[in-house]
Amino acid sequence: MSGQDDFTPRLGRLRDLGAGSIRRGSSAIRKVAARLNARAAPTGFRGRHIGRGNGALPSAARTPRGFAARHMRRVTVKVHIARAGRVGGRQAFGAHVRYVQRDGVNRDGRQGQLYDRDGERADGKAFLERSSEDRHQFRFIVSPEDGTALGDLKATTRQLMKQMEQDVGTPLDWVAVDHHNTGHPHSHVIVRGRGADGADLVIAPDYLMKGLRGRAQQVVTETLGPRRDMDIANAVRREVGQDRFTGLDRELSNLAQGGEVAVVGASGSADRFRQALHRQRMRHLEGLHLAEKTGQATWRLKLGWEKALQAMGRRGDIIRSLSAGLSPEHASVGVRFLEERGADRAPFSGVVLSQGPVDELRDTRFLIVEDVKGSAWYVPARNLGPGEMPTKGAVVEVGDMRAEARKADHVIAGIAERSGGLYSDAVHLAEDPVSSSAYRLAYKRRLEALRRSGIADRRADGVWEIPHDYLERAAAFEATKGDVSVRVRSWMALESQVNARALTWLDGVDAAGDGELSERVVAARRARLAFLQQEGLLGPDAQELSNAARVQLRSEELDRAGAREAGRSGRAQVTAGDGQAFEGKFERTMDLAQGRMALVGNEKAFALVPWRHDLERYRGQSLILEQRAKGTGWTLQPGRARGISR
Repeated sequence: MSGQDDFTPRLGRLRDLGAGSIRRGSSAIRKVAARLNARAAPTGFRGRHIGRGNGALPSAARTPRGFAARHMRRVTVKVHIARAGRVGGRQAFGAHVRYVQRDGVNRDGRQGQLYDRDGERADGKAFLERSSEDRHQFRFIVSPEDGTALGDLKATTRQLMKQMEQDVGTPLDWVAVDHHNTGHPHSHVIVRGRGADGADLVIAPDYLMKGLRGRAQQVVTETLGPRRDMDIANAVRREVGQDRFTGLDRELSNLAQGGEVAVVGASGSADRFRQALHRQRMRHLEGLHLAEKTGQATWRLKLGWEKALQAMGRRGDIIRSLSAGLSPEHASVGVRFLEERGADRAPFSGVVLSQGPVDELRDTRFLIVEDVKGSAWYVPARNLGPGEMPTKGAVVEVGDMRAEARKADHVIAGIAERSGGLYSDAVHLAEDPVSSSAYRLAYKRRLEALRRSGIADRRADGVWEIPHDYLERAAAFEATKGDVSVRVRSWMALESQVNARALTWLDGVDAAGDGELSERVVAARRARLAFLQQEGLLGPDAQELSNAARVQLRSEELDRAGAREAGRSGRAQVTAGDGQAFEGKFERTMDLAQGRMALVGNEKAFALVPWRHDLERYRGQSLILEQRAKGTGWTLQPGRARGISR
């Protein structure tokens, strides 16, 4: 080697340097094959690009120059469009504005404060008045992963909304509230459904799903700077021990061949780091009994492991949300889930301990219910509308929702039967000329939901073909949803029932069931019996009220409630006789021991009638009450009468 510097080669151990490349190549081939075998997306017009903001989508979703996508700050954006034509209507608009301002959401535990682009205190009442004729309302939850580092979220929200106005090309009328009551600070933004020109505001769905999140990530990245490699590595490292489906699990799923995962052959520092994480994650899955070790660095994934992790993640989210709904004295109570009931699906009664949010965009809630045996249950209450949510201490009955076709399904089936198996908006209008377009739209939405399950077909001309067994298939569809029924048995708290001079839920508790009742219910029942004996309503050895005593207690309570309202308002109480009518506005509800009553009144008089959930949507409207043989009926307009008492 004359004329050149001598050198001594350093020989490493024998190994296959191409093994990692082969695996990566195999993974790439599998991904391409999966795309080729995947079902083609349905063709045709889908409306995702209709509306404002579509032109700004490319720049909104683009990563700024000089930034790698993985260095962008991550932001979760949830979107919901609430429509006035649905149940609850504009009443739900106001309920949502009040809900996001509830107590305990601020950093210091106080009530949330609305703000807007111009000030720290926005007028929620004025915002709702401006929204009174809006067809819909946009609701956003903006949750930066690094929300704690941002501190005050108001500046970020204002900057995001300013950018959104530029993207959609019109000023937006919006209010927002920041929530700090969870581990991730987030902002609730409510936007009116009308633009500055007074026309309905239509925003492209693709912009709402992708563009808004992209803009939020750009704003937060500009504020805090890009994510450092160390921060990214730490975020991935935290996924190792999580009981949910993570990004690491997605990588393991791509590596798996026939359910087998081999974690071998790293060829660089980055690969070795990733491989170490894969090994740790597989050991965690092994501990969860979702994987079985088959070799030194190989595992077999159990069938259904991905769905199991996803279910565990949902359950974990629920458990964490309980901290926002449980008071400190109940925080340590072991909460059970309805799925644990197994074959015993009988309804059960219990006392509401607390409630909390499930979906803050749609205002759906959960209840924590202590049954009569002392067990606390997590009960989804998404089927309860405005005015139907039981308060703390109320007694409820929890059971499975009856799997039956909806009232709308019977209307659709009836129209189809009379029109040769077809349903359309025009046919519906011809049969019910007084129905509004918003009312008929609800039927079309129902058919759209059933169409996705193969129950109804829509022709190109918009006419629906309704099968002959439509009602049976609609009932089967409802059965798959697993919805829960919550019926309020007493709006009066258990403790308040003990000394109430009224007919209460405690008066109906089975005396022979003391051995299966919780100490709380047993103690309340014994105190109740002592009170009734003291009042002379129950004999010394009696355990149940007589029918005469029950009628007396009901009548006394109703008389007292009427007297209180008469003294408060200066109006006279009326009781409609057979065939007599009374006209007034549904003003509010009154919760009595015997049940919830609706107060219907005018300037001179008022009436108390049993409340029903289908009456709630007409709160604030004028009704005509009429006493009939089967109970009290109410009418909104001629020909459309409904009953509100049995």
